[in-house]
Amino acid sequence: MAWISSATTDEDPTGEVAAAFDKDLAALGRVANYTRVFAHRPEVLRGWQGLNGAIKGMDPRRYEVATTAAALRLRSSYCALAHGDVLASKHMSPDAVRALADGGESAELTDVDRAVARLAGTVAAGAADMRAEDLDELRGLGFADDEILDVVLAAAARCFFSTVLDAVGARPDAAYRALDAPLREALTVGRPIAEA
Repeated sequence: MAWISSATTDEDPTGEVAAAFDKDLAALGRVANYTRVFAHRPEVLRGWQGLNGAIKGMDPRRYEVATTAAALRLRSSYCALAHGDVLASKHMSPDAVRALADGGESAELTDVDRAVARLAGTVAAGAADMRAEDLDELRGLGFADDEILDVVLAAAARCFFSTVLDAVGARPDAAYRALDAPLREALTVGRPIAEA
């Protein structure tokens, strides 16, 4: 599952690891590979969940578009699969998500979707190379500065999370093998899905 061992509840004096595992079991029916990694440092997992929860206060579709686009740019299969799956199940069709992933056409993708994805991809590609003009497309679509910041926050947060997972070799959960094959293939842009 990863190049480092999975955290266990064997040495869990505060009960935070057990609580994280129980939360995953209740929500997913399994303990996610990313939880097994981050549970080595429960305080970091807790901090991540707090930060990510605050960022998710933005428009839900925009959050998922930005996060998926950043994950794709980072070649993070884990995050692209996770958030592409949310997009395909809650916000748009699998065909539209595939178009987002491969730059194809879909009537479901709005100008806002495409602009959010472009900005998130630009952030993930290297924010030090950005220019003020990179924000103009969203401004032209009526975005206020706080809404632009939301997209940047979602993309930048994904850079942290995806980088940690890939740096320790964490593979996407085997459950993602159940996704529609064309969608799964479009979102598997880096590490392969775990076998089990």
